[in-house]
Amino acid sequence: MTGRGPVRWAVDIRRLCVAALSVAAVSCQSPDPQAVLEVSDVETYWAVDSPVGDTRYIAPAARLHVTNKGTDVLRSVQATATFRRKGEAATWGSDWQQVSNSARPLTPGQKALVLLKSDARYSSPVEPDAMFAHQLFKDARVEIFLRVGSSPWTRFGEADVERRIGSRATQVSPAVSR
Repeated sequence: MTGRGPVRWAVDIRRLCVAALSVAAVSCQSPDPQAVLEVSDVETYWAVDSPVGDTRYIAPAARLHVTNKGTDVLRSVQATATFRRKGEAATWGSDWQQVSNSARPLTPGQKALVLLKSDARYSSPVEPDAMFAHQLFKDARVEIFLRVGSSPWTRFGEADVERRIGSRATQVSPAVSR
């Protein structure tokens, strides 16, 4: 046996375990979403849902791009939106989307399109754009949050939902005559 007794070995092993756990804890921390993600091209509008019989539906929606501005590949990015009607503090609706995962990671510099549509909506037998004129119609606001891995949800902004039907990106422009 060497000059070390069993107590000394136990102390050395304990120190190694504490050091290994400290390194593991630091390497497993999620990055700050504000430091590695950027939100751009935020567009808000009212989306038309499929009618049921004579009843038509519109729901507030937000369309945006999320960019990985960091240097690491991000395997778990999530987005959520909270919708509130103007003048009301209570949440009216929400949505959640997986932006990236291990099968579709967000690489440095890569931009991902995210569509968030409220699960709460207005219904009426009238055409969707006519719902804006109803006396009970209230405009809405959206708050957008992102997280990376197990980081806390981080607020990236808010916006009024524009009073128009459909995204500008999906609206068809007039055909060019030939």
